[in-house]
Amino acid sequence: MLPPLFLGLDLSTQQLKASIIDEAENLLYEEYIHFDSDLPHHGTQNGAHYGDREGEVTCPVVVWLEAMDVLFDRLTEKHSVDFGRILAVSGAAQQHGSVYWNAKGVETLGKLDKAKGLVDQLEGGFSLDRAPLWMDSSTTKECRELEEAVGGAQNLADRTGSRAYERFTASQIKRLYDYDRSTYDATTRISLISSFVASLFLGKVAPIEIADASGMNLMDIISGNWDQELLKLCGGESLKEKIGEQPVGGGTNLGKVAKWWVERYGFNEECIVAPFTGDNPSSIVSLSSPGDAILSLGTSTTLLVSIPPSPDPPLCTTNSHMLAHPTAPGGHIGMLCYKNGDLARKSLKDKHYGGSWEEFDQSIKSTSSGNDGYLRFYFPMKEIIPDGVIGEFGFKDGKLVEGEGEQFKPSYSRAICETQLLSIKSRLHHILPHSIGHLHRCIVTGGASANETILHLVADVLDLPVYVAATSASATIGGGLLAQFAWWKATKEGKEGKTFEEMREEVGATKSLKKVLDPRKHESEIYDAILPVYEECEAKIIEICKSK
Repeated sequence: MLPPLFLGLDLSTQQLKASIIDEAENLLYEEYIHFDSDLPHHGTQNGAHYGDREGEVTCPVVVWLEAMDVLFDRLTEKHSVDFGRILAVSGAAQQHGSVYWNAKGVETLGKLDKAKGLVDQLEGGFSLDRAPLWMDSSTTKECRELEEAVGGAQNLADRTGSRAYERFTASQIKRLYDYDRSTYDATTRISLISSFVASLFLGKVAPIEIADASGMNLMDIISGNWDQELLKLCGGESLKEKIGEQPVGGGTNLGKVAKWWVERYGFNEECIVAPFTGDNPSSIVSLSSPGDAILSLGTSTTLLVSIPPSPDPPLCTTNSHMLAHPTAPGGHIGMLCYKNGDLARKSLKDKHYGGSWEEFDQSIKSTSSGNDGYLRFYFPMKEIIPDGVIGEFGFKDGKLVEGEGEQFKPSYSRAICETQLLSIKSRLHHILPHSIGHLHRCIVTGGASANETILHLVADVLDLPVYVAATSASATIGGGLLAQFAWWKATKEGKEGKTFEEMREEVGATKSLKKVLDPRKHESEIYDAILPVYEECEAKIIEICKSK
C-alpha cells in the first residue's frame, strides 16, 4: 500500500493554490490558478472587482468555482495525481470575506452530478453573486454603529478580539441586513471564504473554523462561541441559523469527502475533510509553535504571535487583533498590521542613499544601537498602528526635532528600522499575558528576511533568536498539515485529544526553519531602556496628528 498524502489548498486574493504533502511534510505536487490571467473572462483586477459604491471590493463566487474545476483538471492532466492516496484535505483562504448561499445552492451542493463541474451546477446558488472581500472599506457607518451599540471600540475588542473593521464580516452582514433585506432573507446560509471551500469538499455547508471565526467581530474571543447579542445586532434573530453551528477547531474531522469527488476525480471515499482556516492562522500552523512570533517584512509589516493557553487572557486593544489559535485550544494569535513597511524603507533608501541597499545597510552598521538618542518615525501612508498618523517626525532624546538636519543623515536607515521594531516591542509588552514569560523565537519572512543587517536589528530589538523559513507556501502547507492532523487523530489509536505538536514530533517532521542569529544581550538592554522614550515620542505624534 502506498503511503498517504494530504491536500492543502489556499484561496488567496489573486489565486487558488494546491499543495500535496506526505507524512514527513515533503512537498510532492504544487499547482495554482491565477484569477486574472487564467480566468480573464471574469474581468478581475488583482483578483477583485471594484464596485460603484465607494470602497466596495468584491469577487464573483463563480471565479472561485471555476478555479476549483480548472485546478483539479490540471492536477489530473498535468501532474497525474493519484487522488486515491489523499486521505485528508484542509486549507486556508483570505480572511474576513463572506459567501451567501441561497436555498437552491445548499440543495445542489448535496447532490452534485459527477458529469458536470462545480461552476455549471452551483452558479446561481448564491443570494449574492459577488462576495465581499477583505479589501472592502464600504461599511464604516456599520462599524461605528456596532461599536456604539456595545459601549465603544474597546468593549468590542474585549469581546471579539478586535474593534470593528470594515473588512470584518459583521459589518458586511449588517449592511446587507439594513439595506438589502430581500437579499438577506433569501440567504439560507452564510460562509466565510474558508468554510465555503470546505463545503465544496464536504457536500454540505461546513462549520466555520475557530481562528477564522475570530476575524468576524461575531465570536466571543474567550469562549470561542458566537456572541448572541452581536449576531442579533448584525442580522436579527435569523443570523444564528444562517451562520450555523458553533465554531470548530482546526484538525476536526468534519466527515468524509462528498461522493462527487470520489466519482469525478477518484478521491478515496475515506478521505477526511477538516475545517479550512484563514491564511494567517494557516501560516502560524505551518511555521510556528505556541510561544513563537512570525514577522513578515513585506510591502506591509505583519507580526503574528502564537500565544499558548494561559490562566490570564491576552490583552485586546483597538489597534491589534486577537484571534483564536487553530490547533491549541485556549491559545490565541496576536496580530499587528502596519501599512508602512518595506515601501517606506525603500522610499527612504531612494531619497537618502541613492537607491542603494548597500549604502542603506552600511549606514546602519556605522551607527550604534539606540542611534545616539535619535528616533525618527516614517509614515508616508496613513498608518494603522498608531491609527491615523501620517508624516515624518524626528526626536532627539525625546524632544521633537524639526526638519532633516544633515547631521542626522547617517542615522536615517537605522532610525526607520528601529522605530518600526520598537513599535512592535511596545505592543508585545502590553499584549502578552505575564504568565507565559518570554517568547521563544522570531521567524522572519518576506523580502527583508534576506537582509542580515535588518535581521540583526530584529534579534536585538525584540530580544529573540531569529529564524528564517525555507518555504514561501506557508498557507497551503499549513492546510496540508491541518489535514494530516485530522487524519492522525481519527485513524491512530489513542491519538484523540493529542496535540498538533505531538503529531509533528511523532512523524519526525521539521518546520524547515533555519536559525540565523541570536540577540546580543548588551544591545537588547539598550532597546529595553529606550522603550519608554519611544512610547512618549509616539504619544506626541498621535497628538500632533489629531490636532491637524
